[in-house]
Amino acid sequence: MELTCWIIDDEPLAIELLESYVAKTSFLKLTGSYSSAIQAMQDITKQSVDIIFLDIQMPEISGMEFARFMDKENTRIIFTTAFSEYALEGYRVDALDYLLKPISYTNFLVATKKALKWFEMKESALDKDLSSRHEQEEEQIFVKADHKLIRVLFKDILYIEGWKDYVKIHLAGEPHPILSLMSMKGLEETLPSTKFIRIHRSFIIQKNKIDSISKNRVKIGDKELPIGESYKEEFNRMIDPST
Repeated sequence: MELTCWIIDDEPLAIELLESYVAKTSFLKLTGSYSSAIQAMQDITKQSVDIIFLDIQMPEISGMEFARFMDKENTRIIFTTAFSEYALEGYRVDALDYLLKPISYTNFLVATKKALKWFEMKESALDKDLSSRHEQEEEQIFVKADHKLIRVLFKDILYIEGWKDYVKIHLAGEPHPILSLMSMKGLEETLPSTKFIRIHRSFIIQKNKIDSISKNRVKIGDKELPIGESYKEEFNRMIDPST
């Protein structure tokens, strides 16, 4: 992971030192150096930045005042100052860390690794959230029936029956199937092949709902469904992948 960073400090030597530290830190990329908070404020709305190394005592707008206007959900602040009395106030504005001048590279690296860990954890949490949403989307389908869209959970589907230009979706625990105007082929392409298999021109079944198999038929609950001649090979391959 690469983190973009800014340096905001009214001391040229301090900027030069931090720039040298950033240059030899592999996961950091310097995208801005500013000698005042006012200069930085002109750019903060135009581009995003992950970390800001921010001096506190600066003319016109202090680093503390600048920090209060920052979006700290996506940008983390590491204060750099020669005055230790600002440490408590720094944490009140949710600064990630506080570096006391003169800043050693060791302390700089500790603070930036803390930032790296924070962004990695944030990215991991986001990935898990997206994965969870994706899984939820994959576990259901919406079908049109009775002039409305009905949510059908894959886990509830026993089997699907083709009926003229319609399909009947038979669900566990439901006495009547959902009747929807759609083709078997279209529904087959929508359903995940890891869960469903077509066994007949008129039937798609959920694999883990099969109770028994006899000759050319499968039993799901109290229903026996035929296995079509042209679907036998794929069905047998599902039962025994070595065939």
